[in-house]
Amino acid sequence: RMDQALLLVLNELPAPGLRLAARSGSCHQCLYQFLAFVPPSNESLRKPGMASVMVDTQHPLTLLLNSSVGDRELCKIQYHFGEFGNYSLVVKTLSTSTQNVSCDLIINEGPINSYLPILFAFLVYTGILAIVIVGRLLMKIDPVRNWVYKKLNPRATDRMINSELGSPNTTDSINCDATPHSWSTASRKRLHSLDTFRGLSLVLMVFVNYGGGKYWFFKHESWNGKHHFPSALFSRFVFIMGTSIALSLGSVMRWGSSKWKVLRKILWRSFVLILLGIIVVNPNYCLGPLSWDNLRIPGVLQRLGFTYLVVASLELLFTRADGGTWEGPFPALQDILPYWPQWIFILMLEVVWLCLTFLLPVPDCPRGYLGPGGIGDFGNYPNCTGGAAGYIDRLLLGEKHMYQHPSSGVIYQTTMPYDPEGILGTINSIVMAFLGLQAGKITMFYKDQHKQIMSRFAIWGIVMGIISAILTKCSKEEGFIPINKNLWSISYVTTTSCFAFILLLLIYYLVDVKKLWSGAPFLYPGMNSILVYIGHQVFANYFPFKWKMQDSQSHAEHLTQNLTATTLWVIISYILYRRRIFWKI
Repeated sequence: RMDQALLLVLNELPAPGLRLAARSGSCHQCLYQFLAFVPPSNESLRKPGMASVMVDTQHPLTLLLNSSVGDRELCKIQYHFGEFGNYSLVVKTLSTSTQNVSCDLIINEGPINSYLPILFAFLVYTGILAIVIVGRLLMKIDPVRNWVYKKLNPRATDRMINSELGSPNTTDSINCDATPHSWSTASRKRLHSLDTFRGLSLVLMVFVNYGGGKYWFFKHESWNGKHHFPSALFSRFVFIMGTSIALSLGSVMRWGSSKWKVLRKILWRSFVLILLGIIVVNPNYCLGPLSWDNLRIPGVLQRLGFTYLVVASLELLFTRADGGTWEGPFPALQDILPYWPQWIFILMLEVVWLCLTFLLPVPDCPRGYLGPGGIGDFGNYPNCTGGAAGYIDRLLLGEKHMYQHPSSGVIYQTTMPYDPEGILGTINSIVMAFLGLQAGKITMFYKDQHKQIMSRFAIWGIVMGIISAILTKCSKEEGFIPINKNLWSISYVTTTSCFAFILLLLIYYLVDVKKLWSGAPFLYPGMNSILVYIGHQVFANYFPFKWKMQDSQSHAEHLTQNLTATTLWVIISYILYRRRIFWKI
C-alpha cells in the first residue's frame, strides 16, 4: 500500500524466538507497538526463522528486537523506510564464541521516489504560469492587443480585470467576505490583497480537503507541532475574516446604517453559517437528513459563524461612524488605544481558556493535560485525548455528536472521539479573528500610507513570533504551551498569526502597493469564498471532482485527481467573477 514498505526479518538465532516492535519518530513518548513474532532458526535444516511485516514509510521508525523469553533487548535500529521498498533484517550472532548479536538491514529492492508527481505537477503549473505571463506581455503591445480585442470583442474585459469597485455588488453587506466601501465616492478602491490572501488560503484548504495527493505532509499534524502544510490554513481564513469585519463595519457605519440594523445582519449571517455547517457541510449527511443521533455539531462553518458573531458584535459596539482620528495621547497607537475595552474582553476570554485548560478537573486525567492520550505519554492516559477540551465536548455535546476520526488516531492510536472544532478551541479562534481585526484597523487608520501599514504588519508579526517563542521555548513538545492545531492552543494562534501578518504584508506589497501581481488566480475564489468552500464539500464525491482510479495506491493518481478538482473550483470562481456573480450571506 501507499506509505508502506515490506520488511522481512530473518532470525538465525537458536530458540527462543524474537519479538519485533516499532515506534514512529513522530510519536512523542509513545509505547513500542508489537509487530510480529519471529520464530527461531531451524538448526537441523540451517534455515533461519522468518516473519514479514508491513512498516510505515511516512516517518522514521525505531525497530526494537527483544528475546521472547526474558524480554532481553537484542538490538535497536532507527531507519526511515522508503515507499514500496523491500527490506531484510538479518539477526545473527557475530561468532559462536560470543553472545553478541548483530542486526543488519539489507535493501532487497529499492523504494520508489513518491515525490516525482509533485515535481511534475510543479513543472506543469509553472509552464502554465509562464504562458500566462508571456501572454500578458504580448497584450501590452498595441497591435497585438487591438487584434485580440477585435477578434474577441470583450466589452468589459478591461473594466473587469482592472476593477476599482468597492464591492462585488453595491449593497451594504457585511459577512465573512466583506470588503470596505470607499472613503469617498471619488475613490472606490477594493484591497485586492485581502481577496488574494483569502483565496490563497481557500484554494490550499480545498486541495488538502480533497486529499492532497495522499501525502503525509498534506495532512494535519497528529498532535503537537506545525510542520505539516495544512496546520495554518484554517487559521489564516479566520484571520482574514477578522480583517474583513473591520473594513466592512467601518464602511457600513460611515454610510449611515444604524447599529441595530447591522446587528440584525450579523445575527442572520452567523445563524446561516452555523446552519449550513450542521445541515449541508457535515460528514454525517450521507446517512440521511434525519440521522440526528450521530450528527456532528461542531465544524468549520459552525466555528466561523460563532467567531464572526462574537468579533463582529464586539467591533460594532466600538465602531465610530465618523471614522475620525484618535485625538488622545500616543497617536501612533490610534488603532489600539480607542478600543481598550475590546482588549479587556479578549484578555478575559483568554484567561477563561487558560483556567479551563489547566485548572478544570478531568476524571482519570492529570490536571492541565494537553496530550493526545492513546499510546502517547507511555500509555498512562489512554482516554484523556485533548484533556479539558475533549472532556468539555464529551460532556456538553455527547460523544456521538463529535468528530469520530481525529488526526491523533493513526499515530497515537487514540480511541476517544475528539473534535478539533470543539467548544474550548473556539475561544482562541475568536482571539485569532480579533488579531485579524487589528490588521483591518491598520489598513483603515493608515489608508494609502503604505509604509505605515507594512511596518505595522511587520511589528505585529514580530511581536506574535516573540510570544510564540516564549510559550513554546522554541520546541515542538517541551514548551509551556505547545503549538497544537487540534486544541487551538494560544501558542498555535500566536504562531499562525505571526505568519499571517507577514504573508499579508508580502501580498499587500505585491498586489496593492507595487501592483506587480493582480492576485490571480487566487483573487477569484477569494471573492466567492463561501460558495467555493460549500461547493467543494457538497460535490466532493461527484464527477468531475472525483472518479474511479485505476490504481488507488498511487500518489500520482491521487495528486492528479485532487489538483484537477481544485483547479476546477478556481476556474468556476473565475467564470463567476467575469459574470459578476458573487454569493453573499
